[in-house]
Amino acid sequence: MRIVIKIGTSTLTHATGHLNIRRVEKLCEVMSDLKNAGHQIILVSSGAIGMGVGKLSLKTRPTDIPTKQAAAAVGQCELMYIYDKLFSEHNHTVAQILITGADIQNEERNKNFQNTLYRLLELEALPIINENDTIATDEIVIGDNDTLAAIVARSSEADLLILLSDIDGLYTEDPHKNPNATLLSEVDEITSEIIAMTGSAVTKLGTGGMQTKLHAAEIATKNGIEMVIANGNDPEVLYDIVNGENIGTRFKAVKKQ
Repeated sequence: MRIVIKIGTSTLTHATGHLNIRRVEKLCEVMSDLKNAGHQIILVSSGAIGMGVGKLSLKTRPTDIPTKQAAAAVGQCELMYIYDKLFSEHNHTVAQILITGADIQNEERNKNFQNTLYRLLELEALPIINENDTIATDEIVIGDNDTLAAIVARSSEADLLILLSDIDGLYTEDPHKNPNATLLSEVDEITSEIIAMTGSAVTKLGTGGMQTKLHAAEIATKNGIEMVIANGNDPEVLYDIVNGENIGTRFKAVKKQ
C-alpha cells in the first residue's frame, strides 16, 4: 500500500515543546518496518514551529507572524536532523519537501511536486513533507497539516491516510466534557450530523482540531482514499491500522462511479 502518515505536534513533542525522544524513535522504527514490509510511506510531519518554540526557549507558541516564521526556521532544521538520523539507523533515506498552498493551486507547480514525489518513491526514499511556514504567511494563519496530508494523499494517489494525534478518534460529543461520549469506530459518510459532533479545541503547540480532521476526511474519502484518526501515544498502533483492525475512527472511501 501507499500510505500517507501525518503526525501532529502533540505526538512528536512534550507539552514543553521539546522532543518526545522515546516516542519519535519508536515512530521511526515502526514506519521503517512498514517500509521494509513493502509499503510506500509518505510522512507529513507537524512540529517545526512547536520544536522551534522549545529550541528558542519561548514560553508559549508565538502569535505574531515573524516569530512563527523564526520558530519554524529553527524547528524545521532540528526536525529533519532527527528524522535523518533515526531513519538512517534503519537504512532508509529521507527527503524533505516544503510546499505552500500556491504550489498546490498552480497546475504547473503542482505537477512538479507530484513528479518529484513519485520519483522519490521510485528511488525508495521516504518523503517528509511540511508547509513552508517560513515564507507562506497566509498558510501559517489558515493552514493546517491535516488538510495538507489529505492533499498529499490525493496528489500521490495513496491507498490510506493516517492522522496520528493525541485523540483516540471521533466521538459523538467532546469526551472531556461528557464522559459518556461514544467513540465512532467507522464513518461511512460525512453528514451534517457528523460535522456537528466536532469541537474547536486545539493543543497549545499545534494548530489542528477535529474540524480540520473532518475536512481532511472529506478530501481523502471523495478521492477514494480511506482515512483513520488514531491516538499516536503508542506508535505500534500503525501496524494494527495498516492491517485493517478496529483502531480509532476509520472513514470509508467513497466508491468511484
